[in-house]
Amino acid sequence: MSLIPSIFGGRRSNVFDPFSLDVWDPFKDFHFPTSLSAENSASVNTRVDWKETPEAHVFKADIPGLKKEEVKVEIEDDRVLQISGERNLEKEDKNDTWHRLERSSGKFMRRFRLPENAKVEQVKASMENGVLTVTVPKEEVKKPDVKAIEISG
Repeated sequence: MSLIPSIFGGRRSNVFDPFSLDVWDPFKDFHFPTSLSAENSASVNTRVDWKETPEAHVFKADIPGLKKEEVKVEIEDDRVLQISGERNLEKEDKNDTWHRLERSSGKFMRRFRLPENAKVEQVKASMENGVLTVTVPKEEVKKPDVKAIEISG
């Protein structure tokens, strides 16, 4: 056990306790490119699921804490679904002491190229409990007519 405190920041703590405040950060000394700045962090953290059903393409985006008026859903260039918005930081009070700031803030935008069978003129969006659901109906794919040819001989 004598090596563990020196590896994990020099303090004695329970290494196996998932709620321990003394956690070793293996990326502490790495410098990441500025393209992943705090301004872009919200877009990285906006999670979207895309599933296809027989009737539609359904997108579900986790955007907790935002009102529907703060989120935009747009179709660009006939085939690109764009979901965007902005999360604002809480106002700081000089008497407040922040111990952790993990929730993303800033602008976010996610874009998805829709397939040819998407009915972009009939897109619907709804929001409930911090989950945005965008439904893009699909056109029925016309099956090719198959004509059997009798083989002579």
